[in-house]
Amino acid sequence: MSDIRAIQCDITSLHVDAIVNAANATLLGGGGVDGAIHAAAGPGLLRACQQLGGCAAGEAKMTDGYDLPARFVIHTVGPVWRGGGEGEADTLVSCYHNSLRVAVERGIASIAFPAIATGVYGYPAQQAARIAIRECLDFLDQHGVPELVIFACFDAPMLKIYQALLGK
Repeated sequence: MSDIRAIQCDITSLHVDAIVNAANATLLGGGGVDGAIHAAAGPGLLRACQQLGGCAAGEAKMTDGYDLPARFVIHTVGPVWRGGGEGEADTLVSCYHNSLRVAVERGIASIAFPAIATGVYGYPAQQAARIAIRECLDFLDQHGVPELVIFACFDAPMLKIYQALLGK
């Protein structure tokens, strides 16, 4: 049985097999969690990302974790919120599904997600958290892995949203 939980933390500090980066399409670093992951991972991450040729919204690509405690980084590009009528939900579902698919293909047992697309991309936090939890639970029901899924909440308000939706 897989364990799914939400904690308030800095995702770059987690000792898990993989952390997910809410990246931009270039994969070359940016603001928010993307910038924090690149800063903590060191220059090796940027060099690896330069070789990937970018990433389309909803897709996922993996690199080593370099100077992070996590062994790997799975990069995914969330949707920019445009009011909800332009396929944003489907793209966000794909972010979680494809990140988990990549994780399973590489034998990842533990993975941590940030609140993808809720920062500068403007996705409403409550709606994004509902999609994140539902997609992860559905994936775990179908595949039984990864063994541990963590929603790494940067602040107390986001943690409260995830805990309420998880019933904790």
